[in-house]
Amino acid sequence: MKNIVRKFIIIGLLFFVIDASIAQTVPVGMPVLDQYLRRAQLLGKVDSSSSFMIRPLYPAEAFGFENGFDVDNSIVDLDASKIHRYFGKDQKGKLLVMPATLKAQYNSTYAFGVNDGAFIPNRGFQTILSPGVYAEYGNWSIQLQPEILLAANKDYKGFPIEHQATILFYYEYMNRIDMPERFGNSGYNKVYGGQSSFRYNYREFSLGISTENLWWGPGRRNSLLLGNNAPGFLHFTLNTRKPVQTKIGSFEGQFISGFLKSSGYLPPHSDYNIQENPVYIPKPEDSNRYISGLVITYQPKWVPGLFLGYGSVNHMYRKDVSTLGDVLPIFNGRKGPENILDPIRDKRQQFSSGFFRWLSPEGHFEFYGEYGTNGNSRRMGDFMIEPESGRAFTFGFSHLMSLKKPGHYFQISSEMTQTGQTIREDIRNLETWYIHDHVRDGYTHNGQVLGAGNGPGSNVIFVELAWVNNMNRFGLQMERVVYNNDFYYYRYEASKDWRNKYVDLVPSLVGDWKVGDFLISGKMQYVNTLNYKWYLENQPDQYFVPGYDRKNFVAQVGVSYLFR
Repeated sequence: MKNIVRKFIIIGLLFFVIDASIAQTVPVGMPVLDQYLRRAQLLGKVDSSSSFMIRPLYPAEAFGFENGFDVDNSIVDLDASKIHRYFGKDQKGKLLVMPATLKAQYNSTYAFGVNDGAFIPNRGFQTILSPGVYAEYGNWSIQLQPEILLAANKDYKGFPIEHQATILFYYEYMNRIDMPERFGNSGYNKVYGGQSSFRYNYREFSLGISTENLWWGPGRRNSLLLGNNAPGFLHFTLNTRKPVQTKIGSFEGQFISGFLKSSGYLPPHSDYNIQENPVYIPKPEDSNRYISGLVITYQPKWVPGLFLGYGSVNHMYRKDVSTLGDVLPIFNGRKGPENILDPIRDKRQQFSSGFFRWLSPEGHFEFYGEYGTNGNSRRMGDFMIEPESGRAFTFGFSHLMSLKKPGHYFQISSEMTQTGQTIREDIRNLETWYIHDHVRDGYTHNGQVLGAGNGPGSNVIFVELAWVNNMNRFGLQMERVVYNNDFYYYRYEASKDWRNKYVDLVPSLVGDWKVGDFLISGKMQYVNTLNYKWYLENQPDQYFVPGYDRKNFVAQVGVSYLFR
């Protein structure tokens, strides 16, 4: 595998010559800016040729900003600054101090939170501190932005041991994914590479090594393939930094080759036995994994505002990597009947998705969708007969309506994501998104799912109403989360007891604000959980009884300071 990766790096370098460039990125999930740039595109303030379907973004290249994080060119003045400066021969080098970011999260009763990067499932407080510097010289650039995580990691009640009739069903899933409820029995402190990278840049292209969080797809809340629900992982990348213009339209793309790690922690009640048989089956001792992926977007020249895209990822144990098809996801579609054993296909966990985004800067409106398949080996005929088999999807929209005061808007947005299956055979055969029979750590990194943050088989619908003005936003959100619907049907199909569904109803207050050189974002959430962990205590003489309902208060705040 090392020889194959080395060859691709050498081939990539042959395409480049010396040229000046700027390669700062706006990290996925950065307070205020991550949301603001997408709104700015809907309002026609930035170039509408960028798809926003491959992130992190390169604002200097994609939108013409002088410096990537200084989106209104009001912060950085290299000639006057005592912090940022030019260096080297003829002042060709540039050194910038990146925004220092502090994020904090508090959960009062039990772990809750998705798409929050390096944060772990945690009760109590946890914080992330992320300082950084950026330097470039000629075509070379380096961005050092580590993340320091400090988490209280307090004990909380997770999957109830009273579930004695259910725990065996539950472990059919836990034995196929690395998704612990709690990371150890004490405080959890960790230093990650964070949003760091080392790159060689030429015109629209960049080649390098990175630990940045990636986001593929059009979703604002969820991505089926790659999102920021887990810490960034070490990967090689060859990607575009802005759309590549051709006679038929513009293209963007990225190829990655990376490495995933296990959490090292066990799921709840892992020492439990049923009839002297342990419910937990240990993961392989050598559980380091390799991931490769490819994503391409296309904007047709004849349909302004329309973006089409395709993405595919391939994930497997590093010890199983042996062929080119294991390294490049475009060469690994072994088409054939799914009920026939194929050792090469079955050692891989693969996902593919097609997606679109249509935006209208004149109407301040966008509509988008993503349709994904679990696996990459179904024949076209099988797909046409049962397109819903192994599927997941996301659909959403956002609209900004002008208010009387210039520059003020009312934003309404909504998004629905479903990874729960609808075909009985898929559920009974445990063909749930993100779990796998052979890669029994599942589609995770450091114990958290890489795709849609609510985990395997979950269905989510989200609505937001907000007032916005430039970078400022204040709004109300409402979210309904149904956790692992596949497990619900797998466990309760015989009884058909709909009362056991595990559901969160989550109203939230959100706000973003730019105050001087500070970017501040906050969120307060009230989590009303029905039938926590699918638990309901039956009473023989009463059918309508409350399940194990719980309440949780969640507070999040993010602050970035922009150095002058």
